Amino acid sequence: MPSRTTSKARKRFGQHFLEPAWVDKVIRAIDPKPDERFIEIGPGRGALTRPLAARVRHVVAYEIDRDLAAALAAEALPNVTIAPGDFLVTIDRERPDGAVRVAANLPYNVAAPILFKLVELALGGAAILDATVMLQREVADRLVARPGTRDYGVLTVLIGHSAEVTRVLDLPPGAFRPAPKVRSAVVRLRFHAPEPLVRDRGAFEAVVRGAFTWRRKTVANALARHLGSDPAAAHGTLARAGIDGGRRPETLTIAEFARLADDVAAIRS
Repeated sequence: MPSRTTSKARKRFGQHFLEPAWVDKVIRAIDPKPDERFIEIGPGRGALTRPLAARVRHVVAYEIDRDLAAALAAEALPNVTIAPGDFLVTIDRERPDGAVRVAANLPYNVAAPILFKLVELALGGAAILDATVMLQREVADRLVARPGTRDYGVLTVLIGHSAEVTRVLDLPPGAFRPAPKVRSAVVRLRFHAPEPLVRDRGAFEAVVRGAFTWRRKTVANALARHLGSDPAAAHGTLARAGIDGGRRPETLTIAEFARLADDVAAIRS
C-alpha cells in the first residue's frame, strides 16, 4: 500500500488535521454502522476516512486539496471514492443517491456555507440522515444557542428551522496539528422538514438576516430598515404577527420569525 501522506497543512484551505489520539473519540461520536453509506467532507490525510471505511459500506470523500485527494486515492481503499474539488460546487453535480450520513472536519472559514448547503440538500430531497461535524466551538455555541442569549443569531435560526442540533463532544486545540488558536466541538445535525412551515423560505431568510444585521436595535427599527419603511409600518407588521416591536431580534423564537416572515411575504405578494 502507498505510504500515507504527511503533507503540510495549507493555511488557505483552513486545514487542521485530527491527531490519532482523538480519532477514536470522534468515531465513537459518529457511531457508524456496517450497512451505512457516508459522505465525508474534508478528509485531509484520511484520519477519519480509514476507520470509517473499516466500519461502513461505502464512503465518498470530498477533498478540495488535490494533493491530499490524490494521496488518498492512491491508497485504493476498496469502499472509498475520492471526489477531488470543492464540496460546495461538486455536490451540486453529483447529488447523493439514497440514504447517506455525513461526517466532516469543517474548515473554520467555510463551516457556515457548508452547513447551509447540507440544509439545502436535505430540503431538496437528498436523504441525509444526519451530519456529525467538527467545527469551531464558537460556531457550535451559535448552533445550539437559546433565544435571548448572546450567541443566538442567524445561524441558530436558519439551521434550527430545518435541523435539530446536538452537541456531542468538545475538543481542545491540541487535538489537531497544527493546533488552531480556538477550541473546537463536534455537533450532530438531524434534518427535518422546516418547522414551522413558511410560505416563502427566501422571505424567511431575508427577514432573519435583516433583523440580526441591526441586532442592537429594537425589532421594529431593525424591520423598518430591512423593509425600507417607517417604524409605524413595521409595528403594524409585528402586531399582525403578535410580536412586541420593542423587543430585540435575539429574543424572537424561530416560530416568531416564521410568523413575521409570512406577514412580510403576504404584503409583498
